[in-house]
Amino acid sequence: MKHNENSNTLNTVSPFWNGLFHVIFTLYSLACIIPLLLVIGVSFTDEKTVVTSGYNFIPKVFSLEAYKWVVKSGDAIVRAYGLSIMITIVGTILSVSIIAMFAYVISRKDFKYRNTFSFIVFFTMIFNGGLVPWYMVYTNFLHINDTLLAYIIPSLVNAWYVMIMRTFFQTNVPDSIIESAKIDGAGEFRTFIQIVIPLAKPGLATIALFQTLGFWNDWYLPLMLIENAKLYNLQYILYKTLTAIQYLATASNMTQGTAEILAKLPSETARMAMCVLAIGPIILAYPFFQKYFVKGLTVGAVKG
Repeated sequence: MKHNENSNTLNTVSPFWNGLFHVIFTLYSLACIIPLLLVIGVSFTDEKTVVTSGYNFIPKVFSLEAYKWVVKSGDAIVRAYGLSIMITIVGTILSVSIIAMFAYVISRKDFKYRNTFSFIVFFTMIFNGGLVPWYMVYTNFLHINDTLLAYIIPSLVNAWYVMIMRTFFQTNVPDSIIESAKIDGAGEFRTFIQIVIPLAKPGLATIALFQTLGFWNDWYLPLMLIENAKLYNLQYILYKTLTAIQYLATASNMTQGTAEILAKLPSETARMAMCVLAIGPIILAYPFFQKYFVKGLTVGAVKG
């Protein structure tokens, strides 16, 4: 009876606080949505109109010139889109698999060296070897430069995500279930696949979403490790395009012909079009993670 009274007390929220929370989250949602709508609106606006009238949510003069200019390279953009999608899918699957297996092992109390491996993971969160050793390892030792592995291997394991999943396993996978599986004759791998993974779906989906965003938005790795233009991903192509626009806009020694070409470039609207092209697949992918993502953030917050 006392437990029910406590539960009712916890579940009761005054109208004032309930309304306040709704207002806060509504404002926060608008702060996220309004800039996106503005970016979309500007991307479909004529460049001259943006220069003379500024940014508007609804285009005064509708134009697709920004998108035509961005995709004028044709096959390069299509190839980059395909590479980005493939790298994101393969990288996320491999990354989440390795993080989950590593985190599960160091979460087990019966693993003799779990504290040692936990320290190694924690140490890499604080210290790193620096940019030059990092570059030499991947180019001179692993020789993954100018290969698709350059997009995946450097981002394969994130120490912070390993620690998050370790805590998730410790708090949401009871030892009694694992012991029962052992009694029934299940091996470690079978226990992990058939019992632990289903219980850890919310945590794994949360990590998968973060890794998906990381692989999709990465432009730094191709900048450092990729020289073959056929292996450029979408983000790096957009980065190079934006850099070229900025360089032309700030060049002080432009010829008259260059100035005329620059005047015709949809520089402001092209930037917005790049943003729209880059965030499209992520917006489509997010609903698949949302169910588990919300649960992964809230699980363990309230204990009965």
